Amino acid sequence: MPLPDELPLFPLSTVLYPGGHLSLRVFERRYLDMVRDCSRRGTGFGVCLILKGQEVGEPAMPAAVGTLARIIDFSHGDDGLLGIVAQGEERFRVARTRVRSDGLVTGQVEHWPAERSDTVPVEFALLQTILGRLLEHMAPQWRHATMADYDDASWLGFRLAELLPLELEEHQRLLELTDPVRRLAELQHILPRFQKA
Repeated sequence: MPLPDELPLFPLSTVLYPGGHLSLRVFERRYLDMVRDCSRRGTGFGVCLILKGQEVGEPAMPAAVGTLARIIDFSHGDDGLLGIVAQGEERFRVARTRVRSDGLVTGQVEHWPAERSDTVPVEFALLQTILGRLLEHMAPQWRHATMADYDDASWLGFRLAELLPLELEEHQRLLELTDPVRRLAELQHILPRFQKA
């Protein structure tokens, strides 16, 4: 489905990567209405990192590059709140935003170019091993990933980026990179920070 010209935006204190999963509990009226509209129309919403403001209350200022999120599951928690799981699809750039009367931020968006398909260069084989270990403990939804997935530079980079405890600015930078091999190089450069002394 092509990216629409205007998207409802959900500014969050997290970054959603293409192919990633995001679990949210929804309770504000503007977002409950957004979820209902997306479900009825079969459309998605945009997830953007908050640059200024909070997730709750006054409309927050979103980052210029975000990811289209498609709702793939619903639930109701013991607290009565609506839970959704959304999957990240393509990236987009926000050209301009407006705030509706209900406080929902919408954005005029432009398609972000798809990455070229690259095989993981041999010098990044360690990243494949590290991701395999992380997925066992932190992301069971990926336990059935194939070797073809691990050999895909974009998939490998996005999965590592979403699992490593990076600064939000680093997450956003890795989202905005358009070269999957360069993303792997940056991740490999960051990794020593997480190694035990």
